[in-house]
Amino acid sequence: MIYQVYPRSFADTNADGIGDLAGVMAHLDHLAGTAHSLGVDAVWLSPIYPSPLADFGYDISDFSDVAAEYGTLADLDRLVEACHARGLRVMLDLVPCHTSIQHPWFIESRSSRAGPRRDWYTWADPKPDGGAPSNWRAAFGGAAWELDPHTGQYYLHSFYPEQPDLNWRNPEVAAAIGDVMRFWFDRGIDGFRVDAITHAIKDPMLRDNPPAGPPIPPFPRDRTGLDPVRSDDQPGMTDVVRFLRGVADEYRERLLVGEAYLPVERLARYVGAGAGEGFQRSFDFELCLIEWGAEPFRRTIDRAERLMPADVEPTWALSNHDLSRHATRFGERRTRLAALLLLALRGTICLYAGEEIGMVDAPASPTPLHDRFGRDRQRTPMQWDASPGGGFTQGEPWLPLVDPARRNVAAQSPDPTSLLNHYRRLLALRRSSSALRHGALRLVPELPRDLLAWVRTSDQERVLVLANMGDARATVDLSAIGSDAQVMAGTGSRQGSVPLANLQLDPLEGLLLRL
Repeated sequence: MIYQVYPRSFADTNADGIGDLAGVMAHLDHLAGTAHSLGVDAVWLSPIYPSPLADFGYDISDFSDVAAEYGTLADLDRLVEACHARGLRVMLDLVPCHTSIQHPWFIESRSSRAGPRRDWYTWADPKPDGGAPSNWRAAFGGAAWELDPHTGQYYLHSFYPEQPDLNWRNPEVAAAIGDVMRFWFDRGIDGFRVDAITHAIKDPMLRDNPPAGPPIPPFPRDRTGLDPVRSDDQPGMTDVVRFLRGVADEYRERLLVGEAYLPVERLARYVGAGAGEGFQRSFDFELCLIEWGAEPFRRTIDRAERLMPADVEPTWALSNHDLSRHATRFGERRTRLAALLLLALRGTICLYAGEEIGMVDAPASPTPLHDRFGRDRQRTPMQWDASPGGGFTQGEPWLPLVDPARRNVAAQSPDPTSLLNHYRRLLALRRSSSALRHGALRLVPELPRDLLAWVRTSDQERVLVLANMGDARATVDLSAIGSDAQVMAGTGSRQGSVPLANLQLDPLEGLLLRL
């Protein structure tokens, strides 16, 4: 179980309105170490590096330091030590595919065509008409090429112009990123979430991308109107992934989790359980993109179980800092059932800070407050109490809070019926149940519409996961699985033993049943 912290929005201790490492330290009890903690296994910190903030930390100007607004390297060392004392692993973001234009590597690269780091980035001459070298488009809109007047060539950027792409075909780049990883591993960091890894390798001939074909649901058609077959997810990516895994394998028990927005059949080649075979985990984002419903969930789970390598567990999330919170996408009344389904899946689970109290997206704004791509809405500060600053800050928060009086930790913590305590109970069950933590998963076929079920099985126990995802009462006959079962947890107040023949489920009711 990984808990994602967006440090800028987690907790502010110096009243500047921006979260900091000391704020993370102050709230470790929420994560692990006490009887009232969530009880997660690892905390992932989104970027804390020095950055001009064109992409809010993903445009990095120094890979081996902490941005002043978050604290110091010493603060991070203290945080890592405090986490380890609680049995909590610490992960950072590794951003291996681009830097900031203010990074010394790029400053040197653009200084001269003959500079020693010129080939650390992708530079190309204009076309005869002076235009960009190819038709490639950036993920955030516009051309993926930016003309540098000083040297007369274009540089490549898969995201904003302030984020030039590193050239992973140059072995010196690989060596430099490997040294970055070692720097953090040597300081006790336990792993990385590897950002945007599919962008590391490009077509060496820089050929145009063809028009986009039909998408693979639930992934939408590429917003650029092109199929990025020559600028993304290239065959050489496996060499990059193996290199990064090789560096991690120099250390004991270091984890790499890939970020690749790909259908699961293309995602599978990025992972491998054995040493050097790939990332140990990679996010399957399909649950973040599907609509609510038994059939979309069943199809997504089935695809992951069939198409991922047999020795690699899926990695699931319902929300993150780049995507709409699931309480907004699915609707607030479905959050309890969504939590039960997520935490009963096989594999690694990632929870985005605030999901456990039902945080929702901020209202849409006609003009972004900070992020040009419009992701401010899902990055609003964590809400610890009902005070004007939500317990996040004594100052003016960098982003507005969203209904902190109703959605906050202090109010929900003592309430046994709250969403927060629902998460706590489910996480405790996941830790204590061998079937939920490590068991195999088998979907139950041929269920009535709106019903979803699977069985988790270990050597010690079997657990039936059953959900009515619809808005009407439903009846299901599961007598082929067993005569009755014991309620372990649910979205309502049902307790004790229940018969599996003609079992009735209320709308949006979910149950974990020990068979």
